[in-house]
Parts: sequence; C-alpha cells; structure tokens
Amino acid sequence: MKLTAKATLQIQKQIHEVFEAIVNPEKMTKYFISESTGRMETGKELLWEFGDFPGKFPVKVTEVQPNKFIEFVWDEETVVRITLEEQPDKSTVVKVTEGEKQLNEKNIKWLTDNTFGWGNFLDCMKAYLEYGIQLRKGAFNYAN
Repeated sequence: MKLTAKATLQIQKQIHEVFEAIVNPEKMTKYFISESTGRMETGKELLWEFGDFPGKFPVKVTEVQPNKFIEFVWDEETVVRITLEEQPDKSTVVKVTEGEKQLNEKNIKWLTDNTFGWGNFLDCMKAYLEYGIQLRKGAFNYAN
C-alpha cells in the first residue's frame, strides 16, 4: 500500500489567475513562501524559503502546462502534482497530490503533516486571491 497526501479546493478566480499565483514567486510570496529563486518553469531548479520554517528547500520543476498542471519534486520519492480545472462559472478547482510513500509509521506522520500543509496552502491561496488576505503571515509563530 502506498500513501499519497491530497487536498482539493475551489477558488472563485479564473484559471489563469490561479495558475499565475502558483508559478509567479511575486504572487506566491503573498500566501505561501517567503522567497524563491525564480518562476516555476519546466526544468528549473529553485530554492524556496518559508519565513516560519528555517532553511532553504530545493524544488525541481519537472513539468508545467500553462493553466492546467504543475509538477515538481522535493526529493526522488516526493512528487507534487497540482492540477487546475476550470469550472462552468469560470472558477477553478485546484487539486494537489504529493507522494507516493511506503506505508510505515514515519510516513503516516508525513501523510498527516503534508495533507494539512497542502490544505493550508489552498486555504491561504484562496484567501489571498479572493479577498487579498494573507492568512499565513504570523500563523506559525507560536509563543512557547
């Protein structure tokens, strides 16, 4: 049995706006990452930083189909696929899958954490695109 993290959300914006919010670092820094070394394009290798988590995270973009699909890898067994589907009302359904990983105790924790993480990504993108709200800012700065 293999594990795959999944999250789906409908965003009340046209598909090209949602696509641009994912591939354009100027937009993505408004709701997800704090820095990127570039735009997501097929074959590019980027570094992402998150203001609330230390370190730089390598991202290898394996495929981009404008207004349809983005695929990248964090490591060899962790492929992320983001699919965009235009709806009749011109809103966009965004589906994220990440995986696959072997079923074991360590990867069950990964599945829980990453399913939450991608849900948070989608919620933050929706709030930013629909209302201009930056939900992520300060969200992970917990007082001890």
